[in-house]
Amino acid sequence: MKQFEVPTFYRSPILSKIKAQRKVEDPRKKDFTPSVLQIGELTFLIARHFGFCYGVENAIERSYKALQENPGKRIFLLSQMIHNPAVNEDLIANGIQFLQDTQGNQLIPFSTLRSDDIVLIPAFGTTLAIEQQLKDLGLDIHTYNTTCPFVEKVWNRSEKLGETAHTIIIHGKHDHEETRATFSHATANGPALIIKNMQEAQFLAQVIKGAQTHDAFFDFFEGKMSKGFDPQKDLQKIGVVNQTTMLASETQEITDYLRSCYIALYGDSNIKNHMADTRDTLCYATNDNQSATLGLLAQNADFALVVGGYNSSNTSHLVELLEQKFTTYYIKDTTEITPDHIQHFNFHTKQLQQTAHFFPSKKNVRIVLTSGASCPDSIVENVMNKLLQMRYSEQELSTLLSNFA
Repeated sequence: MKQFEVPTFYRSPILSKIKAQRKVEDPRKKDFTPSVLQIGELTFLIARHFGFCYGVENAIERSYKALQENPGKRIFLLSQMIHNPAVNEDLIANGIQFLQDTQGNQLIPFSTLRSDDIVLIPAFGTTLAIEQQLKDLGLDIHTYNTTCPFVEKVWNRSEKLGETAHTIIIHGKHDHEETRATFSHATANGPALIIKNMQEAQFLAQVIKGAQTHDAFFDFFEGKMSKGFDPQKDLQKIGVVNQTTMLASETQEITDYLRSCYIALYGDSNIKNHMADTRDTLCYATNDNQSATLGLLAQNADFALVVGGYNSSNTSHLVELLEQKFTTYYIKDTTEITPDHIQHFNFHTKQLQQTAHFFPSKKNVRIVLTSGASCPDSIVENVMNKLLQMRYSEQELSTLLSNFA
């Protein structure tokens, strides 16, 4: 796989060595057991896969190339490059300006752009309408388009589904940038509908079976369907694709559930006439990170830490998995940790909360550690160091870490 030029301050000396060692030991990525890092009395159980994925490294490399190759030019990002505050803040510090926020609200009017400005498309991609607006202004949107190749793979699959008269069911969060972009590309090829979870899939199944009225369908999925959607006609033949940062297992569960609904209606021998096989749209990195998180659940630990941006969909799903077993803290960086308490994000309520005395006072402490696909390894290592500093003096810690130099 391609190696990207990512600024060294995003890398971690210790974690880079661990990842390199695991890659040599398990080149085919079949072993999802965590790496065990013993430092003094603290044992870190580190996910087999975590941190920057292919799409994120590609986006970061192109962003910094845009800065290097265009001195003196105005450089804009359509919206957040990825969902990590440290990365976005560094890009801003280097002079990049954001045109929109993550909800698509305009921060800088497109009308103020000049044809010689540089505009970067983020890793999530963007809608066809926005692409056209930028093209109409004479802007080059291809040179620094950082759309993740795996997002584009979903778009390509949607196009093929449209060509075969399938309605495109998108498993995603309708207000997420990636899903807005995928919905735009999907509706250019045929009818499309966004569903968030199994509950919505079950409601959709009731509509397919005729157990829910069309009026109920329109109320339930308001703002989540393509214009002119006709449930009677457009739910005869479907294919499921996904927002690449959703739980891959949930996408498959939803797909299997809807498949069983069509089999019940039309019989197993006719399923190909009503539902496409779309397993090939699941992102490898999402699969790997989530499988590695399941590997962590087989361990015993005192608590779990998940590091990443609070608006990161893929990170929230790692939290969702780990909190099934562990007391789990979702933090963005070391600023959330003090000797007295930890401030962490509750992704269910979308609020920050504090927990006092989170760090066990016993001698040996086992800590599960992972991070989202948009989180730099350097931030994860800093979190490890912050925890170690709560147990050891600077001199003691220097001696302990010298073994990893």
